[in-house]
Amino acid sequence: MTSPFNSSPNEREGRFLEMPYSYCKKIMNPGIYSYLTFSGNCRKAMTFYQQCLGGELHFQTIGKSPLADKIPQKMKDCILHATLTSGNLLLMGSDMVPGAGLSKGNAVSLMLACGTEKEIRERYEKLSAGGLTTYPLEDTFFGAKIGNLTDKFGNHWLLHFDKKLKQL
Repeated sequence: MTSPFNSSPNEREGRFLEMPYSYCKKIMNPGIYSYLTFSGNCRKAMTFYQQCLGGELHFQTIGKSPLADKIPQKMKDCILHATLTSGNLLLMGSDMVPGAGLSKGNAVSLMLACGTEKEIRERYEKLSAGGLTTYPLEDTFFGAKIGNLTDKFGNHWLLHFDKKLKQL
């Protein structure tokens, strides 16, 4: 299959990027951002993350993009691009699996910095629902509360709350 990003310049500047790509462009500064790849369950996963983290969620399906006539019917409801935003949080995802297939590993984790103890507890509880708590929330010697988990979609999360920031 041809990459959706090999589109013509007119497609890249036109409706292909209207939503949510143009939205991302408005909020992204130079840096590294999390972009998750799913195998047909991007909508379900991103909706779960919205329930856990709050925020505004946008989807671009393959069927509503210029790729629609180039893609098999069974893929038209797949997510080409999704964005979840809330304050400084930007999480993106897609059902566009590379030709080599999707392989989940433990080399990369999503780091979620929380602003309060209540927030870290609530987010840890919600994100771990149906998943695996690999490291329960715990106070550390360096003044933070941290915890690790793998959510029900196989993504690894590190949650962190710096207790010293609370004192400032």
